Amino acid sequence: MFKKQLIDLITKAKGVIDVELVLKNINIVNVFSGEIIKGNVAIDNGKIIGIGEYNGKEEIDLEGKYLAPGFIDSHVHIESSMSSPSQFAKVIVPRGVTTIIADPHEIGNVKGIDGIKYIIEDSKNVPLDVHIMLPSCVPSTSFENAGAILKADDLKELLEEETVIGLGEMMNYPGVIFLDDDVLNKLALFKDKVIDGHGPMIRGKELNAYVISGIKTEHECSTIDEVLDRLRVGMYILIREGSAAKDLKNIIKVVNKDNLRRFLFCTDDKHPEDLINEGTIDFNIKLAIKEGIDPIDAIKMATINSAECYGLKNKGAIAPGYIADLVVIDNLEDFNILKVFKSGKLVGENNKALFEPNIHLPKNMMDSVNIKDIDLEDIQIPMTNNKANIIGVMEGSLVTKAVIKEVNILDGFFHFSDDGIQKLIVAERHLRKGNIGVGLIENFKLKNGSIGSTIGHDSHNIIVIGDNDGDILTAIEELKEIGGGLTIVKDGKVLKSLPLEIGGIMTSRPVEETNSILKEMIELSYEELNVNKNIDPFMTLAFMALPVIPKLKLTDMGLFDVEKFDFVKVCRND
Repeated sequence: MFKKQLIDLITKAKGVIDVELVLKNINIVNVFSGEIIKGNVAIDNGKIIGIGEYNGKEEIDLEGKYLAPGFIDSHVHIESSMSSPSQFAKVIVPRGVTTIIADPHEIGNVKGIDGIKYIIEDSKNVPLDVHIMLPSCVPSTSFENAGAILKADDLKELLEEETVIGLGEMMNYPGVIFLDDDVLNKLALFKDKVIDGHGPMIRGKELNAYVISGIKTEHECSTIDEVLDRLRVGMYILIREGSAAKDLKNIIKVVNKDNLRRFLFCTDDKHPEDLINEGTIDFNIKLAIKEGIDPIDAIKMATINSAECYGLKNKGAIAPGYIADLVVIDNLEDFNILKVFKSGKLVGENNKALFEPNIHLPKNMMDSVNIKDIDLEDIQIPMTNNKANIIGVMEGSLVTKAVIKEVNILDGFFHFSDDGIQKLIVAERHLRKGNIGVGLIENFKLKNGSIGSTIGHDSHNIIVIGDNDGDILTAIEELKEIGGGLTIVKDGKVLKSLPLEIGGIMTSRPVEETNSILKEMIELSYEELNVNKNIDPFMTLAFMALPVIPKLKLTDMGLFDVEKFDFVKVCRND
């Protein structure tokens, strides 16, 4: 059979037989030679047959436009779009992305193996290649309760999946360096596959130890020194430009002709509005060009570099035998995407998808809010004196301050006042354990209501902020009622909610519809609840439960001091 296919390919490449499609009169970006080659591209059965003069059953004159390989997002959490993989594809494919390396870390923390299987299945019926890096840290830390615990033996059953190509970001870098048995088991399981890193602070011999374990990439670099340290030990650097973390402008300065092939582009986490308004990897390319990178080099970082790093055969270039994932661009200055071909089929044009996703929504992904009844007594904060540890929100940062202030007390408990200090609640919502963390927060500036969400990185428990107990309890009840999502409450009434029926973090609705509702809710939070206009209320809230970013955070197990790496009381005894 293969011999017959080979004869057919060779015959067509020689021009003896007409091919299915010829793209004519184009400027071809050659990522191998760094040239722009004027010519035609012959395509048949989803593959590039050759470059030159060919006859096609269909021929498209592209009138001197530019043709690049399909873009590859080298590290992305689909869940950050709040959309199912198939709806996510509908937004990113028309922007030129034909392949992604997805880490289903978020849904893994909510639904475990079933969540990862959902991502794999829902990705199958769209013109987007979704390669999976199995999450390495579920739960992310031992200081919170997630919906699952995934050991090496749990991940083993997914190794045979064709789309699984490696192990996702190894956030537990102390576990690598200090030989944690569970971490070692996972590294050993993936010894023949790609392992992603997540350890920007490691230096010297500890970095050597991290890399010798098999870890190959780093997407958390934010300084030039971090980049250089990792380049020198042979790591690939994934230059990230997402919604919360924007590293490109800083670290692109390191890129030169000598080290270019070690750099890739990724988005990591990108939210609905940014996906719609900015785009995805095409936005990374545009920014890189503005920062002085040669357009062809920027395209290399978005294509062939990623393909070679992750071992994706026959991807990332325009050459005989490569998959015909192609992007038509108006010019290399404005870099507007005109057409997108996936395996030789036109799937996107002028930022519009030419396909509709098939909705795959299994019952085990729904009704993910599983909590015990929560009442007024459960969310009280005992105080033996009026001095408290308070989470201080910092504008434009995921880092928080550790604030110490005097607060009001009534009958031995914290009492709300007009001092700008609100309650923050994190309630375990996966396995009905009943854990509830209660803390205090300032500079959110919320008044006369509450905001709640089931998006709380990384374990995605219920997280609610409010300036009165009644509205906090109403928000919790609403999140339970809608099966997870986002909600805004004022004076005991729900102003608006965004149901996220897939694990409480995603939806099968179109991204545009989700974004429209989200924008309305953000405006309501500013107008009706007077939230600090220098923060994104829902994004900020989501990261208040992440106990790996300094200084104070809140989990379902309590108030956590990231620098001390231990829990602390809200009420200070000093």
